[in-house]
Amino acid sequence: MNKTDLIDAMAEHAGITKAAAKKALECALTEIEGALKKGNRVSLVGFGSWSVSNRAARDGRNPQTGETIKIAAKNIVKFKAGSDLSNAVN
Repeated sequence: MNKTDLIDAMAEHAGITKAAAKKALECALTEIEGALKKGNRVSLVGFGSWSVSNRAARDGRNPQTGETIKIAAKNIVKFKAGSDLSNAVN
């Protein structure tokens, strides 16, 4: 399912227009992104939670040349599925 499919499903399920569903989805994603940028955790009980974690700088290796390279530190987003979501897919 892609974003367009999700918008269509949301509109049909909620009985709203596709434009309203698109706006609602984009607002939700913007708010989740904003919270993660601030370093906050976003939790939807039963569905799952997103959090930001820092990956430290490290040495890597170029597989073609075998040369050692430096990999910069960066923040990564982690998602942990909630119990309801886990049970639904199993």
